[in-house]
Amino acid sequence: MREFRRDPIVGRWVIISSERAHRPFAFSKTEREEDPPNTCPFCWGNEKFTPPEIVAIREPHSSKDTPGWSIRVIPNKYPALKVEGELIKSADGIYDKITGIGAHEVIIETPQHNFDLYQMSKTNVENILKIYRDRILDLKKDIRFEYILIFKNCGKQAGATLTHPHSQLIALPMIPIIIKQELIGSENYFYYKERCIYCDIINEELNKNLRVISENEDFIAICPYASRFPFEIWILPKRHDPMYEDIQDKEISNLASIIQLINKKLNLALEKPPYNYILHTSPLKQYNLSHYHWHIEIMPQLSGVGGFEWGSGFYINPIPPEEATKFLIET
Repeated sequence: MREFRRDPIVGRWVIISSERAHRPFAFSKTEREEDPPNTCPFCWGNEKFTPPEIVAIREPHSSKDTPGWSIRVIPNKYPALKVEGELIKSADGIYDKITGIGAHEVIIETPQHNFDLYQMSKTNVENILKIYRDRILDLKKDIRFEYILIFKNCGKQAGATLTHPHSQLIALPMIPIIIKQELIGSENYFYYKERCIYCDIINEELNKNLRVISENEDFIAICPYASRFPFEIWILPKRHDPMYEDIQDKEISNLASIIQLINKKLNLALEKPPYNYILHTSPLKQYNLSHYHWHIEIMPQLSGVGGFEWGSGFYINPIPPEEATKFLIET
């Protein structure tokens, strides 16, 4: 099967070309590399090798920056941006620049060195999701910040420098271009249809049931119609809300359940692939958007991006999302 598919949100075209899956090395099945725990600064007993913790979930009577924690949030030791300083915008000839102000935090998700999300207790995953919410609520008080991106790189092939389970948060003084594209596309759809495009996608997928991997009372997990990558997955809340920080504790419980299920299926079906997941939420100063809908995107790193992709903006996906969905359901 060869066909173009258009993403209904940003208007991006994707090429679905299943014949390319038959090429040698069409996508890697290499397992994630793992570091030995005795050298890991994120393990219990090595807290002195990290910056002082910002917040942690701890055993009673345990002290800050010592063992006894189940989740620990620290500043990134090698931050892309720093909180300290003044936000200054200036011109450099025809170019624009802004001082590198922001926040860069690491959420160490568990003391267990080589655990993935499905191997953790559900309570632990719920607490990770609550920390995401709490850190957004805290950092949005800083008026310099326009957007907070939370993401996870799992495996060195996905950009992780350490294999110990962790995710990251970066607060930015501007809105990323990808989020702007989603906002513009969803606003255009709302202008013509007076409905949220994400809500319509949820209804369409539930009605057709071709790309739904799993659902529960509050969430749905799908392989999107115009998937850019093999086994790309979106997790969307059924309740319309643009802001992740609005999430309720009951919803967090159901989100933890579906994340663990999807994570387990990916690990079993694809033999522990490297992957990225990204939380897309609304900008910090744009409230109650009728056209936007927070969501999580999960992308296993199975195929490379080459010159055609970089030069054209098209992605070539060798696995139709319907086939990927069927494979994951049966796993």
